[in-house]
Amino acid sequence: QVHLVESGGGLVQPGGSLRLSCVASEASGFTLDYYTYAWFRQAPGKEREGVSCISASDGWTSYADSVKGRFTISKDNAKNTVYLQMNSLKPEDTGFYFCAAAPHAELVSLNPVDFHNWGQGTQVTVSS
Repeated sequence: QVHLVESGGGLVQPGGSLRLSCVASEASGFTLDYYTYAWFRQAPGKEREGVSCISASDGWTSYADSVKGRFTISKDNAKNTVYLQMNSLKPEDTGFYFCAAAPHAELVSLNPVDFHNWGQGTQVTVSS
């Protein structure tokens, strides 16, 4: 079971930036290098939606159309940390952001059903 802890959320004005971090740990000591990671978000009254994904294999990435060109996902295997750099933030980016992981190195997916390990989330609010 992978334990995920997100941080970096907060209140930012439209057009601003935030960087979310997700630190992964695994009690049994198995390497986390073979996990695919993703960021999801959920706004009040809306379904959880995939934002971005990065696979373990070759670092393939995927982005929701709504964030392409503004958000960048990356990871640091040495630190077991996944990042989501969010630029040019819009009010519609407001929501609770979750980090998720799946033990499939070649998975590239923005479908929440493909991920079974979830963090507690961090709130992002974009408002003037």
